Amino acid sequence: MIRTNKEFLQYVVKLNKAGTSPTIAKHEAVVGEKIIVQRTSVFAVYVMQHGMAKCYQTEDTGNDFIQEFFGEGEVFGELEVLTHDFSFCTIEALTPMSYFKIPRETFLDLLQTDAVFNRLVLKLMANKIRYTALRHSYHQSHPLEANLKKLLQEFPDMLQKISKKDIANYLGITVRSLNRMIQAMP
Repeated sequence: MIRTNKEFLQYVVKLNKAGTSPTIAKHEAVVGEKIIVQRTSVFAVYVMQHGMAKCYQTEDTGNDFIQEFFGEGEVFGELEVLTHDFSFCTIEALTPMSYFKIPRETFLDLLQTDAVFNRLVLKLMANKIRYTALRHSYHQSHPLEANLKKLLQEFPDMLQKISKKDIANYLGITVRSLNRMIQAMP
């Protein structure tokens, strides 16, 4: 549920400390701050160092659909930097967080000149595709109650760390339905 990528984070921290890519900068975000806004241009790739964020789309109905939650090392903005498309999601801080910002030019240069960085980016993109396929397959083939139970098993303190509204948006249901499911659980 909360995606992490500590291997990539360690490599970016190493690059930052070595000073070989001086344009990689560390930033802080407060709760509720939007690092990327849906349907805007993205000029950098972001790597979370600490904290938690949500990645969501606001539909034309005004409803939010949370695609995933990001934790340490998770990367966002790479698709938009590679495709030059507008962002399809908003990334918003759920907790105070710190992150590294890699400008587009630096990111693209590292892909060309740093074989380790390139391999880690390919790996993170492959893992995102895999995770999305597995999540959607599970959600389609199991009832909502099973999805909630699986989330609670994987992330036991989820209800303390993530708002019910965000959990409901992640599951694609209303808060009222979520409350009924929680009350019905043994």
